[in-house]
Amino acid sequence: MNKRKFLKQTMLTSAGMCIAPSVLLSACKSDSKKEEQMETTSNTTGMFELPKLSYGYNAFPETIDPLTMEIHYSKHHKGYTDKLNTALKEANISEKTIEEVLRMDNLPSAIRNNGGGYFNHNLYWDILTPEGSKMSTRFKNIISNNFGSKEAFLNQLSDIGAKRFGSGWAWVIQDKDKKLHIVSTPNQDNPLMKVTEINGIPILGIDVWEHAYYLKYQNRRVDYLQEILQIINWNKVEARML
Repeated sequence: MNKRKFLKQTMLTSAGMCIAPSVLLSACKSDSKKEEQMETTSNTTGMFELPKLSYGYNAFPETIDPLTMEIHYSKHHKGYTDKLNTALKEANISEKTIEEVLRMDNLPSAIRNNGGGYFNHNLYWDILTPEGSKMSTRFKNIISNNFGSKEAFLNQLSDIGAKRFGSGWAWVIQDKDKKLHIVSTPNQDNPLMKVTEINGIPILGIDVWEHAYYLKYQNRRVDYLQEILQIINWNKVEARML
């Protein structure tokens, strides 16, 4: 090796030793940021994104324990989101809202299951509130006209969720005639899909899969349902009506 090559190699090696720590630190920060974003968004190439929660995992300590919140949101909901994007890409379906997708005929099982899981959880998280909420006089009157009374409405909603065999959801929906119904669906189906007995616009959805409550309530689904009704944002439920 001649003197010129020796000096050049020495300078490059020295420079590399000087910048390597900062480059490594930058890379670590980048990976950390990427990992954090994976908690709140789906793949950047996907059609749909995991919506950010408006509250923390510890927002409902008396109703939903933080670990259940974290697993439910960052694992289950995120999993549905990512798998939905993959299924839509494979089916060459794009430029549709999630509602339009779910109303399609003959949904492939991957889109039906993961699209339902995506939409259902979006609604579930959105209608919960740490502050609690009271029904407006207008909404109470609508409830009374459809179900007899507020108490009868809440009892029927809790009862249908408790009686859902296996995994599924309890819903309040509004049909094309603007009448409200309380219904239940299995798995990740919802009333937007043509496979359900009654179709309508979901204005409230309660997850009764075991992953939504089992760490805190074990097999006491009724207790979970009674507690979840205490943290519903009734203003948002009402706002979803036509």
